[in-house]
Amino acid sequence: MKYLISSFLSLFMIFSLSSFTTISTPIKKLNWEKLGTKTVDFKLDKDVLRVGAKEGRFSKLKLAVTGGSLNMHKMKIEYMNGQTEKIDLRHNFNQRSSSRVIDIDGRRRIIKNITFWYDTKNRSKKKAKLTVFGK
Repeated sequence: MKYLISSFLSLFMIFSLSSFTTISTPIKKLNWEKLGTKTVDFKLDKDVLRVGAKEGRFSKLKLAVTGGSLNMHKMKIEYMNGQTEKIDLRHNFNQRSSSRVIDIDGRRRIIKNITFWYDTKNRSKKKAKLTVFGK
């Protein structure tokens, strides 16, 4: 009986933990394509990540932060046809975390740039590195 209970608990833990995506889970294995990386400064700032036509069309984005912590406020996606899409994020990333899957309306449009507004209050003195993935 003890063996059955411990086996059940082990299987439950494996299946429940496998549904979460963390930085330790390689995003490439989940068919995400890396769109670019930015190292951010220690202040309230904005950065532009140039994506370009060669990257293709995406309907989902995911953000990953490594190195330091980052308070993300919002992002604006600019498509090649001139249209834009604004997304409020309001998410605090620690030094090894990732965002939820962000659905975008980009199926028929190619992403040109992604602009991020953020601030850092990093006591570890390490700059955060923001990586964007598309699917």
